[in-house]
Amino acid sequence: MTNLLPFVDVETAEKPDKLVIWLHGLGDSGHGFAPIVPAFNLPDECHVRFVFPHAPIRPITINNGMKMPGWYDIASMDIVSRADEKGVRESALQIEALIEAELAKGFKAENMVIAGFSQGGVMAYHIGTRLKYKIAGILALSTYLAVPEKLAQEVNDINKQTPLLAAHGTADDVVPFAAGKMAADSLSQLGFNVEWQEYPMQHNLCPQQITYIGQWLNKVFNA
Repeated sequence: MTNLLPFVDVETAEKPDKLVIWLHGLGDSGHGFAPIVPAFNLPDECHVRFVFPHAPIRPITINNGMKMPGWYDIASMDIVSRADEKGVRESALQIEALIEAELAKGFKAENMVIAGFSQGGVMAYHIGTRLKYKIAGILALSTYLAVPEKLAQEVNDINKQTPLLAAHGTADDVVPFAAGKMAADSLSQLGFNVEWQEYPMQHNLCPQQITYIGQWLNKVFNA
């Protein structure tokens, strides 16, 4: 692995001291969520660098092998086995390399949030619960767990008190609401500091949720 993942970056100040790594969903790119940053309405004193990586292009089995940006393959819609473990672990290494490169610029890990939507949320869960250093927060949107049967053996305790915001649409027709709730409950049972939010929406973000995420980011960065 010689090249870092390409990405889009948005900075809310000239010299940001906070970092958000935001991972997109299947078929999207880093460009998909970048325009949302102003809608968070972060206060002027909250200087944040948002990094939106692009997932590798790969064939997706459930889409007849069509190639598209994805953090892993999906061979089955069964929620327990939906995420291809090999792909998840390969992408985790690539994302962690990007994180290390960002931290090398002078950001502190305790001032970093890992966020993701759908497939990106799977990656945020996977990486955030296994990191060996403490971070500011984990944000998991409209998502589920990869390899849930291995979670208890692989998690690292260091981020169990780290704020973890999980949110899901009650009418989600892509990732069932029950799967999102099950993921959040599983992490709560393992001792993670989970806050659960649900919204009357499908597989997307809504204005009320975006406002709350902005408030949450400001809170965890100033805790």
